Amino acid sequence: MADGTFAALLFIIGLTDMGINHCGTYEGCLGTGETRSRLSISGGEVLERRADPAAELYLRYDLAQTRGPFGGAAGLSVTENGEAWVGFGATYLVPFGRSGAYAELHAMPGLYFDNGGFDLGGPIAFRSGLELGYETAQGWRMALSYDHRSNAGIYDENPGIETVQFKVSIPLK
Repeated sequence: MADGTFAALLFIIGLTDMGINHCGTYEGCLGTGETRSRLSISGGEVLERRADPAAELYLRYDLAQTRGPFGGAAGLSVTENGEAWVGFGATYLVPFGRSGAYAELHAMPGLYFDNGGFDLGGPIAFRSGLELGYETAQGWRMALSYDHRSNAGIYDENPGIETVQFKVSIPLK
């Protein structure tokens, strides 16, 4: 799943959910809703593909508003080799009943700066992935996250990188 599979899943599942659970409401398919805003910090490692393994720090802010079943998030990551990515995109949360366990998909277009490190083929890079975690009664989340970054084939070269991280999210409301 080291390609756009997570992004495709987010949109297929999310649009299906939207059609079933949101389109028949007064607000409409992409009606606004409220959720908790969150600040997340993740630490992990860029996995070797053609890139050298490197530690990465990732900060993400999840907005307090949804559109239909989709949340919004802005992120910024930096690796120990100086590569940086910044982007904004969609999230889709799948809670597992009342257990606190959840899965979340994300797809975020953004800008990538190799800063002399690993070259993703150009400055536009898409980050998509899956997070599996647990949310406490107080709203804190702890999760394991896997994501993929690449230019989705818009440049001649599209090497891509994957990252595995441990993530902690703090509710802001």
